[in-house]
Amino acid sequence: MGAKEKKALKKSLKKASAQQAIIATREDKDVEFLPLVGGPGKKIVESGEPVNKSTVLYIGHIPHGFYEDQMEGFFKQFGTVKRLKIARNRKTGKSKHYGFLEFINPEVAKVVADEMNNYLLFEHNLQIQLVPPEKVHPKLWKRVNRTIEPVNFVEVARRRHNKGRTLQEHQKMVQAILKRDEKRRERIKEAGIDYECPEFIGKIQPKAKKIKFTEDQD
Repeated sequence: MGAKEKKALKKSLKKASAQQAIIATREDKDVEFLPLVGGPGKKIVESGEPVNKSTVLYIGHIPHGFYEDQMEGFFKQFGTVKRLKIARNRKTGKSKHYGFLEFINPEVAKVVADEMNNYLLFEHNLQIQLVPPEKVHPKLWKRVNRTIEPVNFVEVARRRHNKGRTLQEHQKMVQAILKRDEKRRERIKEAGIDYECPEFIGKIQPKAKKIKFTEDQD
């Protein structure tokens, strides 16, 4: 192949690449990027923020006194509150200082999570975070409308102390008291204290009386 033929081949290749570029621009009118080598144009895809679908919020560091009614009254200024729940102790009913809140609109939940996180309330910084839908536990709202009645331990102890006992149960209780009293006397003696402890009243319990009934003879 001579020099003239090589030049003619280069010119034809350049024309072909230019024609392909023109065809690509005509086919893709919205093309924003053209490759250096001849070929179809490419459109640059803008990476936008992911659409938020979360409506549930985790709220931590809840102060004392900021309970269900107060929380609903405070957060309903942003939007409609669907439901809320504060974690409580099942025995005492006291707050565990964290809970969950659900809005109807996910955009409202996003605004609350962004603007109210670390909000100072009653000397506590509220910790508010979005909970993704896939991480919401299916039993999260199980007892949302159920109030926990705290156990009255004073009443339980009173009933336990005042309940009726049989003679065997009473003797067992006395034996336990005497055992503790004996240990107390030993500790006092080991400490070098010369003290005569008074005797325990009711140490000797009367035995149960057996009454025999005889048939009356005519």
